[in-house]
Amino acid sequence: TVGTALAAGGEAAELGGALDAALTELVDTTAAIHGADLDPAARLANASVYLEAAGHVVVAWIWLAHVLTTPDRGDPLYQGKQQAARYFYRFELPQTGPKFDLLARLDPTTVETDPGWF
Repeated sequence: TVGTALAAGGEAAELGGALDAALTELVDTTAAIHGADLDPAARLANASVYLEAAGHVVVAWIWLAHVLTTPDRGDPLYQGKQQAARYFYRFELPQTGPKFDLLARLDPTTVETDPGWF
């Protein structure tokens, strides 16, 4: 999908480049988590953060596929899909960067926190 978007040029290529960067971060973060010498609890400590970020990458891919497969007829449905994709790429997808940064640091805070402290 990224290759098709990059070949299409224009806004599709811009979105494809953003998806490619987010996908690279997802792959790198996943490799860091699984390559680290961590016990299973430490690997799973921030699972919800990981799933949220990974989910955003998947949804970005779906929006890009919509942009690429919806014919440009100028009708409201097409325009709405384009605008929704723009919104997601400009407001939602950028939120994955800080999440992947947090995960890649393999911070042990959540594992080291004693539930009795609350």
